[in-house]
Amino acid sequence: MGDSRYTPGNRAFLQAILARGTITFEEARPVLAEIFTADRGDDSEVRADQVTQEEFNDYIDVASEAASLFDYEIRSTVHQVTKQRIYALVNTTSDPQTQLATTYSPDELSFIKRVLDGMFEKYNSPRMEVLAIAEMQAIKLARPDRRQSQVDADAQTQTPGDKALKHSEVENVLASLVEGGWFEKSEEAYYSLSPRGLLELRPWLVETYNDPDADPSEWQRIKFCEACKDIVTIGLRCVEPNCNFRLHDICEDAFWRTRREKKCPKCSNAWSGEKYTGERAVTMTEAFQRGRRRGGGWQGSTLADEAIREEGGGEDAEEDADDPEENIYDDE
Repeated sequence: MGDSRYTPGNRAFLQAILARGTITFEEARPVLAEIFTADRGDDSEVRADQVTQEEFNDYIDVASEAASLFDYEIRSTVHQVTKQRIYALVNTTSDPQTQLATTYSPDELSFIKRVLDGMFEKYNSPRMEVLAIAEMQAIKLARPDRRQSQVDADAQTQTPGDKALKHSEVENVLASLVEGGWFEKSEEAYYSLSPRGLLELRPWLVETYNDPDADPSEWQRIKFCEACKDIVTIGLRCVEPNCNFRLHDICEDAFWRTRREKKCPKCSNAWSGEKYTGERAVTMTEAFQRGRRRGGGWQGSTLADEAIREEGGGEDAEEDADDPEENIYDDE
């Protein structure tokens, strides 16, 4: 690279991001301290706490310029829970299936797509926007959709990745997605897209799950925070089920400070701050809390399935309940 700013230190920093997948300022400080110490060429040492935000920003800019030559760029987002700003190296040309194909088999890729469909279709409805999937729900997606497989057979097409995964294989794939920085796993054993996953998949998510011809007032599966404009998978929602107004928890206070009253700017309903997007759409329900109090859990139907069934949320819930082979509520 001809840019005089791209030094061996910049190369080492870019390699550190490549190895991690994502990086924060706090994580970068010890890395940059070692680079600065090596650049000095003497016995003096630069401490991590001496690395400034400005120095970090400069290295991020140079790394992004270098990565752009290979169809990558560094994008950033704020973690929806921790408030940390996270920087990720994002592929700007290939789709997620192409990126993951180097790591996962066709059957595993098919399973991952079913999990994403679970997050953004099955467990994402106007009544209940979970946008996450419980561990046992994911395990029940180990086999392909029998009805879709029949459609493919009738059309005399062969769908790659149509083999069911074993229980252990599902667990390994989920653990690998968490380790690779694509998924996050919560204390309640819910899987959701990580900040890196949201940055990488944002265009694909919108294209795959949103209706481009929908009216602006129609409910969409992928929604954005009214304050920061990033995707909301963990946050707060309007009390009107079909309204698209959403806020991250971390954006809520600043947003309402600029307004005279807490009314939804889209539909004028009073803002309760007690309607949730994300796993709390399930875990804050009375059904979930009641199941927890009586000691329910991973025996038989999950607490998540029980709560979704009682609340009437989740696409195709009634259809699944009528099909004993596909019923997500049946005991294992």
